[in-house]
Amino acid sequence: MKRDMELIRSLLLLYEGEEPKPDLSAYSEDQQIYHTALLIEAKLVDGSILKDQNGYPRGTVVLRLTWDGHEFLDAARNQSAWNRIRKKAVGAGVSLTFPVLKALLTHYIQEKVGISDGAQ
Repeated sequence: MKRDMELIRSLLLLYEGEEPKPDLSAYSEDQQIYHTALLIEAKLVDGSILKDQNGYPRGTVVLRLTWDGHEFLDAARNQSAWNRIRKKAVGAGVSLTFPVLKALLTHYIQEKVGISDGAQ
């Protein structure tokens, strides 16, 4: 299954307790379980992965967001920032890895609040 960063973001918003809850109706239960397992493996959420006899995720239990989960979500929360970064990546024909996406979102936010790199 291909990783979907939009679903990753939506699941983090859900697990944080965002109201109104993100609409996940476009995603199957298998997609949600798989992506939640990715969140657990990436240590963005604290939880457990329930696996079938082949080792494939068949269920997950999420307890809470981790520090890194909150950090990423704080960078990704702003819908216009999220859309802008994703649109630029698609326009450039590149896939965004998690560290690059987080760095780009953080840089975008710093520019918006007038903080240049290295300034405190």
